[in-house]
Amino acid sequence: MTKTPGAMHVAKITNRRVDKSGQPREYVSHLLRRTYRDGAAVKHETLANLSPLPEAAIEAVRAALAGKTLVVAGEGLEVTGSRPHGHVAAVHAQAKALGLPALLGPAGRDRDIALALIIARVCRPASKLATTRWWADTTLADDLGVADTTTDEVYAAMDWLAGRQEAIEIKLVRTHLTGPGNPDRLALFDLSSSWVTGKCCPLAARGYSRDGKKGLPQIEYGLLTDPAGRPVAVRVFPGNTADPSAFTAIVQTVKDTFSLKDMVMVGDRGMITSARVHELRELGGLGWVTALRAPAIAALAADNGPLQMSLFDQANLAEITHPDYPGERLVACRNPALATERARKRLALLEATDTELAKIVAAANAGRLAGAGKIGVRVGKVIGRYKMAKHYILDITDDTFSYQRNTDAIATEAALDGLYVIRTTIGPEQMNPAQVVATYKSLSRVERDFRSIKSIDVDLRPIHHYTETRVRAHVFICMLAAYLVWHLRQAWAPLTFTDEDRPDPVNPVAPANRSHGAAAKAATKTTTDDQPARSFTSLLDHLATLTRNHLRVAGHDESGFDLLAIPTPTQRRAFELLGAPIPLTLL
Repeated sequence: MTKTPGAMHVAKITNRRVDKSGQPREYVSHLLRRTYRDGAAVKHETLANLSPLPEAAIEAVRAALAGKTLVVAGEGLEVTGSRPHGHVAAVHAQAKALGLPALLGPAGRDRDIALALIIARVCRPASKLATTRWWADTTLADDLGVADTTTDEVYAAMDWLAGRQEAIEIKLVRTHLTGPGNPDRLALFDLSSSWVTGKCCPLAARGYSRDGKKGLPQIEYGLLTDPAGRPVAVRVFPGNTADPSAFTAIVQTVKDTFSLKDMVMVGDRGMITSARVHELRELGGLGWVTALRAPAIAALAADNGPLQMSLFDQANLAEITHPDYPGERLVACRNPALATERARKRLALLEATDTELAKIVAAANAGRLAGAGKIGVRVGKVIGRYKMAKHYILDITDDTFSYQRNTDAIATEAALDGLYVIRTTIGPEQMNPAQVVATYKSLSRVERDFRSIKSIDVDLRPIHHYTETRVRAHVFICMLAAYLVWHLRQAWAPLTFTDEDRPDPVNPVAPANRSHGAAAKAATKTTTDDQPARSFTSLLDHLATLTRNHLRVAGHDESGFDLLAIPTPTQRRAFELLGAPIPLTLL
């Protein structure tokens, strides 16, 4: 019969025997063999015994016979590309865990671009044009298929996302405001602003700037969150919108768009005013937690009023009632530390005002400043700068000016230092006075979200877009990015300086204290796992050093293969905290 030529291979032969002393022995041989067919029979021909060779040489022969190309270590491979991967992979893993891609809408080009914009906003906030340049240098663009995205496509995706905003927010609201994680059905709301570049935005207007950019046009936006500060909805308003008007708009949204009932709205004293409370009573189905303004507190503290300093002889908070607030609970609080700080600040402002007013007196007496109008303008600038008009008695004539402090007004204000009164419709069976105070103070979490959105993490400002739809879409993208950041910060708390176990304050009026663990991290700059403690942004920067590299064999035209850099312990731990493996690709 004719022999059919066969292929060569390395065979590993293991023999187990018992030697003369009765001990079991194992003998391993590596044989170079040729396998061929002789008629119907398959036979093996041993060509050489490779056993004396080093293990690495045997494996090289085996790989060569298997058709693999072997290269000399350090000489045969070329790195044709290396892109930052770890940060976008981590943020994308968190987005997948939250179901964000499906939340945005049906799969398609617009959704892929919108998701890429949100992830990019977390990793490297920038203008839309700069973002499309940046993501091309990472693995984000290739893996999501948006590497060739044009500016027009970015704007089209923003318009698409703006059209989906209501549906997305409804799902977020139902998940976080009405779910088991919010048994008290609390909804926190606050307003902020950011300045606008250009002159064409219809929402841009001049108003009170919370960014300190006086004279620049701005927009305002209100953020709705759950009690933990997790963003669930955002609304954009013209830049001259007052806080109460913005609150009215969000209340209508909560009632009509989100169809929520029996919710308790938490807002500061400048937002939920007495007029807004009256509107809430007429709407029905909504409660509130807010605080009284200074004139209302002064009325309660007047002679024979229910708010007297003796209430605070034993504790720093007390519950009172008053017929002007039917159906509401009033929780009066006194913060000694706040009282001391307000007294110090008022004295400093009075002294600064005295210094400037004394200069005007000297100028008037020397004849360098004359005319009641001119003197009044100069005095008004000083009084307005330090906001001390109520604490001075002024006497202005055509050629003289004098002033003195209004000691009665100063004493009246000083008597209320450190006092604030919280008003709420929440019953005592649901919350005790200390819990009411803690609920109002939870507004600090919304303020933290604004810091994250505006500067620390997402960098919303300034606004570069011109059309109303694009401005709203930009703010919505930033809100969704802040939603991702909120969850990432929670997950990565063990790796950052975040306080993981902040203790509940014994005195709700007093400032919050850090836990011992957080103090230890701050002092040693290390975590409990002896990893370097980092800020959130520096952790993202460190994750970006985990690159995906493309390699090929030198002298070959094959496409090559991708290989991740070896992750550091911190990078590995970051993905473990997300409950996700380190992926080679995002999808």
